[in-house]
Amino acid sequence: MMIYVTPAISINTSEIQEDFIRASGPGGQNVNKVATAVQIRFNVAQSPSLPDEVRRRLMRLAGRRITEDGILIIHARRFRTQKQNRQDARERLVQLIRKAVQRPRPRRKTTPTHASKMRRLAVKQRRSRTKRLRGSVPASED
Repeated sequence: MMIYVTPAISINTSEIQEDFIRASGPGGQNVNKVATAVQIRFNVAQSPSLPDEVRRRLMRLAGRRITEDGILIIHARRFRTQKQNRQDARERLVQLIRKAVQRPRPRRKTTPTHASKMRRLAVKQRRSRTKRLRGSVPASED
């Protein structure tokens, strides 16, 4: 079975390892008996489904969720059923990969306009005047 991320990128479900664990939170006695939370592991570094450019951006975007070996770990425990948590984890994986697919726009250097420079200086002058007025008052000689 395939998970379609974009028209060009699809991930085979055999690349994803799912482990079901007990979740904390609401659910009463059910929480103590049933392993409803899911932990998804996806090997980003070794995945043949991802282009190199997307792989590099995904590893940077994942942050603390990725191990030193390049394995992305996603925990899902929002819902009370395994099925919903599995779907939630897969959707979050797809969203993260879609975000990595988008190229960041290159930053263009800009210079401040003349008007913005004048406004900044005017604010500085007002602030300076206010602080100058707070100075100590000379003692009167009687």
